Amino acid sequence: MALTLGRAWEYFERAVARLARVAPPDTSFFPTGGLRRVDPIVIHLGVLARTEDPDAILREGPDLVVDGQSVRVGAYRPSHFGAALIRATGASAHVAQLNARADGDIDGIGGASEDAVYAALGLPCIPPEIRDGRGELERADGDGIPALVSRADIRGDLHLHTNYSDGRDDVETLVAAAAALGYEYIAITDHSPSSAATRVLSEHSLLRQLDEIDEVQLRHPEIRVLKGVETDIMPDGSLDLPDQTLERLDIVLASLHDEAGHSPEELLERYRHAAEHPLVNVLTHPANQIIGRRPGYRLDYDRLFEIAVETGTLLEIDGAASHLDLEGPLARRAAEAGVTLIVDSDSHHARLMGRYMLFGVGTARRGWLEARHVANTRPLGELQAIITAKRGGKSGR
Repeated sequence: MALTLGRAWEYFERAVARLARVAPPDTSFFPTGGLRRVDPIVIHLGVLARTEDPDAILREGPDLVVDGQSVRVGAYRPSHFGAALIRATGASAHVAQLNARADGDIDGIGGASEDAVYAALGLPCIPPEIRDGRGELERADGDGIPALVSRADIRGDLHLHTNYSDGRDDVETLVAAAAALGYEYIAITDHSPSSAATRVLSEHSLLRQLDEIDEVQLRHPEIRVLKGVETDIMPDGSLDLPDQTLERLDIVLASLHDEAGHSPEELLERYRHAAEHPLVNVLTHPANQIIGRRPGYRLDYDRLFEIAVETGTLLEIDGAASHLDLEGPLARRAAEAGVTLIVDSDSHHARLMGRYMLFGVGTARRGWLEARHVANTRPLGELQAIITAKRGGKSGR
């Protein structure tokens, strides 16, 4: 049964919780297959245990049923765990290429770690997210695999929702959760009046929120809280909040939520109009896909990337399990076109901020992105300089 990434992760966590009750203390658990590769849709759900007592784990498997969902369970001793995890992670094409390189079967290569197995094959350890058999081995043999962006590189989350719109938690709860994640900065960006969200900001409530952010900031000097909004791009390309309101914010995200029956060319024109606005810093989840329910917009994405570069507008990789947008291949094309991206959680729950950021980073890694491609790997001052540079060209329209 195919699962969205978010649902698959929930089942994985429940399976690990059950297996941990019978596992020896030294046991480690890893997701397998599409879940470890951060695929938007996970076809086969599995858990692999690294343990000195595989039998203790396998008594619960090999097929563990968790809340009606079957989870494949494997367990290996440390001495042979590296090859087992590689085989359980990579797409079939990747594993087949490794087997050919090993003159038959990577299981014959000893090693407790994936690094050791790849090294025995004359390769650097290839990141799980790009083990798809689409040129990663050739790249490893040639120029090498770049250092992909990691969660440790991320300094802040710039797309977060509170209970001022359709988020679950209040401003302070979100700020405290972000501080616990070690962020240097975050942005509060609730939905604007025209959004189809269950709750939205009015201009009055947005101004009230700005005052509350000031109060919360005083109580949390360890993290910088930026004032923002996720404003909707209207059918004519305008924004649904006036400039005099947007000018009071530190960062402005613009979203095209409503297709309005428009052609791909008309949708692109709306994006162009928003990107040219000097107060718009980010175009969020540009394809506006809903995983498993709605495909993304059929845009000329290469032209969108040109517009982003021309206007100095950031494009988002949205890590919310429902979006994962820009998806990996599009994110790679964007970076190759010179676009600067941001990776956000778009979280509506404080408890999901960390998980969705991991999904966002994983999606960026699927696109071979490095830290240099991602604006929120930079210190706050450098991020603010990007915003200021665009606002410096403000036309006052």
